[in-house]
Amino acid sequence: MNNSTVSVSQRHTLSVLVSHNLNTFSRIIGIFSGKGFEIDSISLGPEADPSQARITITTKGDEKVIEQICKLLHNVVDVLKVTDLTHQKSMARELALVKVSTNPSTRTDIMMVTQAFRAKVVDISSDKLAFEVTGNKDKVDAFIDVLKPYGITEVARTGSVALKREFQSEH
Repeated sequence: MNNSTVSVSQRHTLSVLVSHNLNTFSRIIGIFSGKGFEIDSISLGPEADPSQARITITTKGDEKVIEQICKLLHNVVDVLKVTDLTHQKSMARELALVKVSTNPSTRTDIMMVTQAFRAKVVDISSDKLAFEVTGNKDKVDAFIDVLKPYGITEVARTGSVALKREFQSEH
């Protein structure tokens, strides 16, 4: 088999502009579950035009699988536009809330870690701290990994939200 025929599964970020309708969201989920496609994360939020919403889906697959997913998404009634942002200049962010067990001997170390990641303290108690961290998936993953030895008690993550960059440098 030569290199041109090898299919490589990689992570893709799809931005799906839809008419704001919860039935559209359930139809999209149905495509993934019905065909056995993997969803790493999915988020839905209103668009600048209140009659529209943007769904950001991160999934894995080779180019053929992603092409099939995009075609199926285009066939959903209220889908207006599907963009695979994977090979385009884009911006993506994720938010996580992380609760960590603390005691007087670990609190200072934990605070130094969170400063390095520019995380914000959002809740404090005598034995726990809660933080908000935003950034790309790798940054959020790294933040959680660094805090694991201290005793993470809860994590809530949004999944990725992404948009195409408008400024395209010539370099």
